[in-house]
Amino acid sequence: MISNEERNIIKNMYQMLFEMATGNISFRIEEIENNELGNIAKTLNSLAGKMKDIILKSGYVNPHYTYQNLIQVTLILNADFKIVSFSPNMPMFLHYSEDVLLKMKITDILSERSFPILNLIKKEMKHDEKYQKTIQLIFVDNQKQLAPFFCTVYRLVNTDNLFISTVTTVLQDITVGNSNTTPRKSDAIIIQEVYEYIMKHLEEPLPTLKQLSKLFGTNEFKLKDGFRHFFKTSIYKFYNEERLKQAHSIIQQTTIPLKEIAYMCGFNDYTNFSKAFKKAYNYPPSELKRRT
Repeated sequence: MISNEERNIIKNMYQMLFEMATGNISFRIEEIENNELGNIAKTLNSLAGKMKDIILKSGYVNPHYTYQNLIQVTLILNADFKIVSFSPNMPMFLHYSEDVLLKMKITDILSERSFPILNLIKKEMKHDEKYQKTIQLIFVDNQKQLAPFFCTVYRLVNTDNLFISTVTTVLQDITVGNSNTTPRKSDAIIIQEVYEYIMKHLEEPLPTLKQLSKLFGTNEFKLKDGFRHFFKTSIYKFYNEERLKQAHSIIQQTTIPLKEIAYMCGFNDYTNFSKAFKKAYNYPPSELKRRT
């Protein structure tokens, strides 16, 4: 029987792995002594620390891939398990063109480890006209990368066609371009720290440039110029865009009242929030489809 402390450690490990996968290498787990879980926590913390040191020493600012889009990918197979149709995002998911995918069988895009499961599906479908099951399949894309997913598999009504669907996450990248001038590696460390500070305090008023430069031990010009070098925008514009992205995500995924979301994302006045939101997305927050 695991203790509540150990249960929290496991939960935090999952959280840390997710944070690292999305670019946040500043996340750390509370460590406990003389425990196998504690040793794993120490290893993860050490790995994240080493990654951060290497990235910053290279002069690269590592943005978090904070905002994700859940997408549903779908395949339709005929009785011979040949691909006859798919969702528009499937070619992107597997890195195959539409024409190539339509010439393939499901076995062409699955790992051999999934073949026994596929054979079991074929066998069970013969005896069940309303076949439906959730199973794990391991896909292999055009770059030979493995992608295991839990899929919903079921037979379409009055046909022999098989429907395979799963949900995956697409990370939204923050584009960091190149410039003719390259700040020193120490500048990259400062900009990384400023970036992380902003992302952790989106719900709070943004300090002035003077206050930020004092907080991070630099001058206003270097801070302003360095941030624009890495993020191709001003500090204030970046801060405002990230608040609006956060608000957009919360609106989509929750039923929290809009005024409360505006306040959560650092907007004290709903009217100003609505105007900024509409300017960014070309529609007001009230028109965004919400999860029911």
